[in-house]
Amino acid sequence: MNDEARGSGSLDPARDRGLRWQGRRPPYRYPRPGGDRGGNTATYAALDLGTNNCRLLVARPAGDGFRVIDAFSRIIRLGEGISVSGCISEPAIARAIEALTICRDKMANRCVTRARLIATEACRTARNGTEFRTRIAEEVGLELEIIGRATEAELAATGCTPLIDRDAEGVILFDIGGGSSELVRLARPVAARRGPPLPEIEAWVSIPVGVVTLAERHGGHLVSRETYEAMIAEVAVHVEGFVAEHGRPPLDRVHLLGTSGTVTTIAGVHLDLKRYDRRRVDGCWMTDVEVSGVIERLLGSSYEDRVATACIGSERADLVLAGCAILDAMRRAFPCQRLRVADRGLREGMLVKMMREDGVWGRTAHAP
Repeated sequence: MNDEARGSGSLDPARDRGLRWQGRRPPYRYPRPGGDRGGNTATYAALDLGTNNCRLLVARPAGDGFRVIDAFSRIIRLGEGISVSGCISEPAIARAIEALTICRDKMANRCVTRARLIATEACRTARNGTEFRTRIAEEVGLELEIIGRATEAELAATGCTPLIDRDAEGVILFDIGGGSSELVRLARPVAARRGPPLPEIEAWVSIPVGVVTLAERHGGHLVSRETYEAMIAEVAVHVEGFVAEHGRPPLDRVHLLGTSGTVTTIAGVHLDLKRYDRRRVDGCWMTDVEVSGVIERLLGSSYEDRVATACIGSERADLVLAGCAILDAMRRAFPCQRLRVADRGLREGMLVKMMREDGVWGRTAHAP
C-alpha cells in the first residue's frame, strides 16, 4: 500500500529526470515534504472521492506541467455495503467527513485559487447519493460534483496520457476502481504546443464492477481458484462486449497502461519494496510473465500473508485479489506483452484540464 493510501499525505520527488516526457518522463513533479511552499500564486486542487479512496492533489503550474505541493489519500470505503443496501452507510459517511475535512483544511492552508471536487461510482449509484452530497456541503463546506462515467474515463485518460510509449501506436488503458472500472482505447497522443500531451480516445466503456463490489459478492479473505475464476468470468462479460463492438488493435503495436491501487500494488510486490516508493512504481514496466508471477504468488498466499506484505497491508488484503481478477479479465481480452504502471489518474487529469482551460500553457486548438 502506498504512503498516501495510509493517510500520511507524504509527497514524492520527480522521477527519471534525464528522460523526456513523451512516453518517458511525465511533466508532473512530486517534491519532498516541505518543498516549494511559495512562488506562483495560481494554486489548483483536485479531489477524487471514490468508492474506496478519498484523494487530493494540490499543485502549481511549472514549465510544461505542474508541481505538486501537497497531497492526501486515505482508504475510507465509502461504497462498503452499497451492493447490498443500496445506500452509503453512516460509518462510511463519518469516514468521508473526517477525510474531507482534512482535504478542506489542506486546500485552505495552501491558498487554493481553483478547485474541482468530484465523486464517482458510490455517489452515482447510492440511493442517498444526493443527500450525502448535501450533508458534505453543510458539514464540511465542500461542494462535490458527481461526474458521469464518460467524464471519469476522459479524466483518467488525460492524467495517464504522458505515460504512453512514444513508439507505440496506442494503448489499452484501464482504471480499476472500487465500484466501477474504466476501459479506454487510446491512439497515439496529440502533442500540444505547450503542456502535457492530449488524449486521443478511440473507444471507452465503464464496467459496473470494482474491487469493493466484486469482493463483497465473492469474498476477499479466502479466495479459492474457483472463486477467482468466477470473478474473472463476471468481469469478462463486460470486457468481451467492448471487444465485440470495437475490436482489438494490433497487439504487437500497443501496450497496456494500468492506473489503480491494484496495479501499483502488483508493481510494489514485484519490485519487492519494503515500503511503497512512488518514484520506482509510477511509469515502471512489467512483462506479461512478471504480472502473472505476482498474481500467482498472491493467489497462493493466505489473507494473513497478504496483510503482512509491505505494499498490501490490512486495508487492501481483502481487495487485492478482486483487483487481480479484474486485471486478468483485461489481460485475457488484450494479451499484450507489456504493461506500464501509472500511479496517477483522475486527479492529474483534473489538474491538466483546469490549467489548460485557464491558458496556463497557452491555448491549443486540440484542448479537451
